[in-house]
Amino acid sequence: MRSFGKVRAVGRTGAVAVLTALIGALLPAAAAHAEDRTVQGGRLDWGIKSSFQSYVTGPIARGSSTLEDGAATVGGSQFRFHSAKGSYDPQSGKFSAGFSGGVHFTGHKKGGSYELDLTVSRPTVKVSGGSGTLYADMVSKAKGTGKVTSTPQVPLASLDISGIDMRGGTGPIALNNLPAKLTSQGAKAFAGYYTAGTALDRVSLSADLAAKSGPGKPAKKPKPKPPEPGRKAEAGRIEDAAVDWGVRRTFREYVTGTVAKGEWKLTGGAQDGGALFRFPAGKGTYDEKKHTLDADFAGTVRFTGKHGLDLALGKVAVQVKDGKGTLFADVDGVSSAKRAPLVTFPAPAGRLGPKNGLVRLTEEPSKLTAEGAEAFGGMYKAGSAMDPLSLAVTLDADAKLPALPDLGSSPKRAGGPEASADPRTGNAARSADSSGSTSNAVPIGVGAGVAVLLAAAVTFGVVRKKRATRTATEDTATPPTDLTPS
Repeated sequence: MRSFGKVRAVGRTGAVAVLTALIGALLPAAAAHAEDRTVQGGRLDWGIKSSFQSYVTGPIARGSSTLEDGAATVGGSQFRFHSAKGSYDPQSGKFSAGFSGGVHFTGHKKGGSYELDLTVSRPTVKVSGGSGTLYADMVSKAKGTGKVTSTPQVPLASLDISGIDMRGGTGPIALNNLPAKLTSQGAKAFAGYYTAGTALDRVSLSADLAAKSGPGKPAKKPKPKPPEPGRKAEAGRIEDAAVDWGVRRTFREYVTGTVAKGEWKLTGGAQDGGALFRFPAGKGTYDEKKHTLDADFAGTVRFTGKHGLDLALGKVAVQVKDGKGTLFADVDGVSSAKRAPLVTFPAPAGRLGPKNGLVRLTEEPSKLTAEGAEAFGGMYKAGSAMDPLSLAVTLDADAKLPALPDLGSSPKRAGGPEASADPRTGNAARSADSSGSTSNAVPIGVGAGVAVLLAAAVTFGVVRKKRATRTATEDTATPPTDLTPS
């Protein structure tokens, strides 16, 4: 029995040695074939500093925050910046991603101005040499003097990326809950409200990667298809159209906040633009002389959460007549209705004229109708201000709809370097499974052969641990969850 045990032990040692040698041989080859990539699309979620938000909107400052350039909100205290652009080197792990959007804080109103006036916009995250920094455009009014300072791309916060290996990414990169501290330059740009080293809210981001087609050249995007031969624009016919509407900012914050703890899902072609939902593929008619429009759109958005929250809005339609627009939708919730008029918005004839084959209304204020108030279960009264509404209609094949903010792929199950910080220690750890336990993840982009070998090694380890446990305790317990593939 002893000699058999020795043989088995030697066999195990040999198997591990072979696997280690093969993995070591394959990893450099995989890394050698890695090429620089461009960052195209993605999001950054950051509350800047939650206590500052509370102060701004509290009983002392009595202020507010407004979103700019397509920025959105997530949950009760985070802002979402969109449309990441930048670069990534999978060999060195050097990463840079700039995001669009901004947040404008105002408070302490005195006369026609505000003593507290601060704008944070266009955040950029750069990681290199084991350190990370968040930059942002800053416009601030100094306390006391009221001097306004505008500085582009201030190194605002240092990011803790300890324990994160940025090398080898091939798919979306996700960096979650990175601890952030205010820099000395950031403290100055923050109008002196906080000192250098002050902890800011944690930073999370995800960014899509696209391979370059040549040295320094991003991959070419496919050209749009030319119009069908012989097809001409027909009078009154809409070629394409989209309506963008965020429903209501505070409603979205409630849905994803700490009370409802819910979410929204988009189906039927509806798209998420962060601060708004896009209902695309509009079809219908437009009369330039009468300044009227009648169009139906694709897509459904469904909000769900605790306390009975379940509301779906679909089959969206828009009608414009006599300088007034109405958005309709099929409602499925506390009350159900077909083609219910939810909100109205101004649509002046002077702004409805086509330009280069495009009819466009941008961020028109919308108000809830009586039917809309019923659809929301009485949460808001008729006449309540809802989110602004934008409408774009193309009348010929050459016209293009405005671009939607690009949030990139879902950061869940990301295929690149991924990190989350341990809430107990504040230290960042490489990868995490759904149960919250952290582990060192396999380098990304090493190829299928290595993945198979690593899977075999993990399986061998699980079997060996199970056998040892059974020998010691004569128990048949299941493998520990930290060895379960995430």
